[in-house]
Amino acid sequence: MHSKNKAGAFFALLIIFLVAFILYWGSTKPVSVIIQAGHEERTSGNTGATSSLYKETEWNTFVANEVTKQLRSWDIDVKRIPAKVPFLKAKIAVSIHFDSAKRVCHSGASIGYPNKDSYGFARQWEKLYKAYYPFRWHQDNFTENLKHYYAYRKIDAEKFLVLELGEITCDEQTKWLKPRLKKIAHLIAYAIATELGKKVPKPVL
Repeated sequence: MHSKNKAGAFFALLIIFLVAFILYWGSTKPVSVIIQAGHEERTSGNTGATSSLYKETEWNTFVANEVTKQLRSWDIDVKRIPAKVPFLKAKIAVSIHFDSAKRVCHSGASIGYPNKDSYGFARQWEKLYKAYYPFRWHQDNFTENLKHYYAYRKIDAEKFLVLELGEITCDEQTKWLKPRLKKIAHLIAYAIATELGKKVPKPVL
C-alpha cells in the first residue's frame, strides 16, 4: 500500500510538472530574432575550433554582438544567447560559427537548418555571402552537427540557420575574414531583416 501511495504521488507530481511546463511554454513570448554565438561560455566539452592565432569563440562572439547591435539599430527585437540555450520562441534564429578542418584549408562556408521551412532563407543567405566570400562552399547540412544541431530542440523558430562562415584553421581564409568580420555581421543582419520583411539599407562590402 505504501509503495502504491509513493507511485501515485510520483505520477501526480509528474503530471503537475508537465502541465506547468506546457503552460510556461505556451505563455513564453516569442521574439523576432535570436542570435547565438556558438560555443560561447563553454569551458568543457565542445569549446569550439582554434588555430595558432585565433579562437572560434572569440570570432563567434564578436560577429553575434555586431549582428545584434545592427538589428537593434533597426528597431528589431533581438535576444542574444550563448551556447547554453533556454527554451525560446522566435520568428528567426541564427547561430554563428566558424569551421575547422584536419586537412587545413579543405573546409569553408556552409549552412545548417532543421527542416524545409528554413530552405528559402538559406538560399537568400547563400546568394548574399557567395557573392562576397571567395572560398569553398559545402552543401547544406553536410555534417551531422549541422543537420542535428542541439539548439533545434530547444528553440521553436519559424526559421533557423546555423551559419559556418569560413575555416578558422586556414591562414588564407583567416587573413581574408579577420578584417571583414564587422561587414560579415552587417550582411547577416541585413539578411535577417529582409527575411522579416524590413526595408533596410544593404551594407557596402
